[in-house]
Amino acid sequence: MGSEAVQLEVDGHSVRLSHPDKVWFPERGFTKLDVAEYFLAVQGGVTRALRRRPTTLQRFPDGVDGEFFYQKRAPKNKPDWLDTARISFPSGRHADEICPDSPAAVLWAVNLGCLTFHPWPVRAPDTEHPDELRIDLDPQPGTDFRDAVAAAQTLRAILDEYGLRGWPKTSGGRGLHVFIPIEPVEPFVEVRRAAIALAREIERRMPERVTTAWWKEERGERIFVDYNQTARDRTIAGAYSVRGKPHAPVSAPLRWDELDDADPRDFDLLTMQDRYAALGDVHADIDDHAYRLDPLLELAARDAAEHGLEDLPYPPDHPKMPGEPRRVQPSRARRDRDEPGGSGD
Repeated sequence: MGSEAVQLEVDGHSVRLSHPDKVWFPERGFTKLDVAEYFLAVQGGVTRALRRRPTTLQRFPDGVDGEFFYQKRAPKNKPDWLDTARISFPSGRHADEICPDSPAAVLWAVNLGCLTFHPWPVRAPDTEHPDELRIDLDPQPGTDFRDAVAAAQTLRAILDEYGLRGWPKTSGGRGLHVFIPIEPVEPFVEVRRAAIALAREIERRMPERVTTAWWKEERGERIFVDYNQTARDRTIAGAYSVRGKPHAPVSAPLRWDELDDADPRDFDLLTMQDRYAALGDVHADIDDHAYRLDPLLELAARDAAEHGLEDLPYPPDHPKMPGEPRRVQPSRARRDRDEPGGSGD
């Protein structure tokens, strides 16, 4: 195939794909057109995951061996049929982000070099109240996907005890994500508070294998439950997104009974198409559910009252929040305390 653009007809729209034969994954030989055809093959699943969600685009215009960047604001020259939603950043500023509500919208983003879609946990028009509680199980050095699976199985048991249910997926790397659909009634700070309570409960049950320590120097060889992925303006790679790694892995939705035998490297640009053709979207029913966060918020209140456990640090680029502890690395705090004139005893 030459480098001439092709027109892809989908959803009643004609989407132009420039340089379709441009190689985006040199190790595997996958081209821009291969990526577009992948997203067409899983179109029902990827649009289900993105529908009405303001979405940040992670763009690799020169493929995975080149530079990438995140695009939050919708470009001025977007097509009229592409929906947007206004979101507010922690700074108080706002932006109109695209909502890839259709396969055509997904392909339009692919033409810009987008491999990974990062949807917010909210839906237009209400972008102030998350409708998903997202748990990110992040392996630290010395741990791997199997350790994340063990943490996820403990998480599943906890959710069951609290009358909740989660839907697991691979991150596309070594980690696991579990999405819990919730009623969009709580603001970001309360959803984050519920995530912290849930993370602490996993940590209590697996203290040698799981941690909520924000500072890397304190995590050790454990799975970090990244509770700050629930902070405003923090997003997780959406289901079916392609990750910018040489072997073209994808973030694959899984059933719970598949976790113990799953290997994240089994899910890539090619194999995911076969899986989808055979099974469809195994998370298709997630939107049929919406849980209240009351049980987890009650757990958070008990943690505070009985164990003195309050808030945890926010990300470094986030404004200081009421009740947040000092955002200082523990080793630095100790050095400051021990220096002459410090606050140590």
